[in-house]
Amino acid sequence: MSEAKWYVVHTYSGYENTVSATIAKAAENRKMQDMILDIKVPVEKVVDASDPNGKITEHKIFPGYVLVKMIMTDESWHLVRNVRGVTGFVGADGKPIPLTEEEIQALGVEKREVVVGYEEGDTVKVVDGPLEGFLGTVEEIDMEKGRVRVVVSMFGRETPVDLDLDQVEIVK
Repeated sequence: MSEAKWYVVHTYSGYENTVSATIAKAAENRKMQDMILDIKVPVEKVVDASDPNGKITEHKIFPGYVLVKMIMTDESWHLVRNVRGVTGFVGADGKPIPLTEEEIQALGVEKREVVVGYEEGDTVKVVDGPLEGFLGTVEEIDMEKGRVRVVVSMFGRETPVDLDLDQVEIVK
């Protein structure tokens, strides 16, 4: 069986949540939860500037689109494609094209679990990127954003740099 991938489904604007709920219900009714694993309508929280209380509202990042993590088969394709409000999959000639790992990370659709083997104050080595090979001291770890601030000594100066959590490893 092939691996589940994220696909972008085009919907009528305003129907994203309805389509999302309908796909989930249809997958449940047909016992296809092992084929259609996750459905997301990407939203961002925005502070309403016109509201004196600074009310927070949710805005759809991609109006008219729903992200579906599924194993693509004829059956799962038909299930999603025949949901009311779905106009099709995003891809060339109607053929669904899955999102790449980079696109998934950029969209923040899936949170990757990075096991961090270091903590603040530890000496680490940069293992990826333009500063590869440099040693530094961990100043701050931001698990929420998946970033680490490392103070690296460059040209006799202490320089703080922000890196991804997996770009550094502890020096043993």
